[in-house]
Amino acid sequence: MEKRNFKITAETGIHARPATLLVQAASKYNADITLEYDGKSVNLKSIMGVMSLGVGQNTDVTIAADGDDEKEAMEEVAKTMKEEGLSE
Repeated sequence: MEKRNFKITAETGIHARPATLLVQAASKYNADITLEYDGKSVNLKSIMGVMSLGVGQNTDVTIAADGDDEKEAMEEVAKTMKEEGLSE
């Protein structure tokens, strides 16, 4: 299992557009990928799940990937987080 913590630095948090891009990045992989925030965990491949968390600025989230392509999946998600200015 791969697990990483991210501090959300984007002013708008994880809103619709970056959430969609994260879901698209995660959906390319077979690994189970979850986004954990405020004691709740959702499937990162579910746009409704991600949006339901209401992740705001200056909050910490944990992303976990578990499966045969977990390393590649985590790299892709981390890259998307950085490219979209969601975290450092």
